[in-house]
Amino acid sequence: MRSFTGETAATRSFRWLWAGAGAANLGDGVMLTAMPLVALAAGASPGEIALVATVATIAWPLFGLHAGWIVDRIAAPRLLMSVNAVRMLAFAGLAAVILFDGPVVTAVLAAAFVYGVAETLVDTSLVAAVPTIVPGGALTGANARLEATVNVANQLVGPPLAGWLVGVSAALSAATGSALYALAGLAAIGLATGWQRARSRIAAAAEAVAATGGGAGATSAVPTGRVRDGIVFLWRHPLQRSLTVLTAAMNLVWGMWLAVFVVHAVAPGPLGLSPAGYGWLLTAMAAGGIGASMVTSALQRRLGDGVLLFADCLGTIALVAPSALGAPVWVVAAGVVAAGAGSSVWRIVVAVIRQQTTPADLIGRVYAASRVISWGALPLGSALAGAGAAAFGVQAVFLAATAVALIATAGYVVVWRARLAGRATSAEASGSDL
Repeated sequence: MRSFTGETAATRSFRWLWAGAGAANLGDGVMLTAMPLVALAAGASPGEIALVATVATIAWPLFGLHAGWIVDRIAAPRLLMSVNAVRMLAFAGLAAVILFDGPVVTAVLAAAFVYGVAETLVDTSLVAAVPTIVPGGALTGANARLEATVNVANQLVGPPLAGWLVGVSAALSAATGSALYALAGLAAIGLATGWQRARSRIAAAAEAVAATGGGAGATSAVPTGRVRDGIVFLWRHPLQRSLTVLTAAMNLVWGMWLAVFVVHAVAPGPLGLSPAGYGWLLTAMAAGGIGASMVTSALQRRLGDGVLLFADCLGTIALVAPSALGAPVWVVAAGVVAAGAGSSVWRIVVAVIRQQTTPADLIGRVYAASRVISWGALPLGSALAGAGAAAFGVQAVFLAATAVALIATAGYVVVWRARLAGRATSAEASGSDL
């Protein structure tokens, strides 16, 4: 992993960005796990619990393109400060509703919607900020660090912490999420101190590279300034288009899994786990993701992008197939580990490809456009899972998700073989082996 040299403005800015991402993702890990548990404890039905996942992810298809437009126009520090302040207030409100015996399920759904809208802005801002303050040669290392942090905070520490907090007090879990978002907002204030100097330095270096003919993708191929420019660029770029469609197919599976897995895992579900045990089971996913993020650079050099991305397709199958077949908890956990590892590799590799092949003035909108399509599949998957669980049962949802995962894997093989056969000019230009 290539690191920064010297204590530069870019180094300091990335450290603040990194710290803020850690605090925010720990908040995400706590609240994303706690919200369905809180709803379950309040007597929500399986359909209502699935609705929590739908509401938490519906913002991407509804608001994602506009989030990219906003990110391309508002400096990351100011945007991160504002959005984290809103999240802090939203979960403080949820804690108050729980404490005063208000309509808990309704409050959870409202907080989940705020969470989802905030994610469109925060995630897009983080991805757009990295190439703004990080030298091009350090992009893989920077993205790997952020990915490892996401896995540690969001999946390794967050879920078991959420299970423990909900076991002590549902209100305490919401208050903890609120406090973590407050810390993320404070980190954004630190990021602001060196933001302009870091941007100027990286921009000057990028212009120097472009002047020598090495700045492929440094200028926009479409007019700038419009919301739709991101999706136009994305759809005209063969590699990014293929990756986005494939991500959407696999996220359909993840959305179905996310919506009903808590019902399958927590007693009286088949796995019979306690809320704390459920949280610990999710940490297995983080273990796989952390390990994969630490070796992605080495594996990328040895195996190439195509093999690494195929591994994620297999991990997606492993996410749902054990539950579909009624496997015991240790087999389910093994599948979750494989899925976590593959997901981390996919996000790192695709993030670098996107950052290297997207014009700087479009990166927020292109990233948001890809999320609108790929993450738009999450609420669709969770909505289908909720309807399917109500009509046919949870087991049928896992069987359907497994079928979708197998179809997505077959589709990836077709794309991979076509590019290996020589129809990958865009991939070759970006240095990808896909």
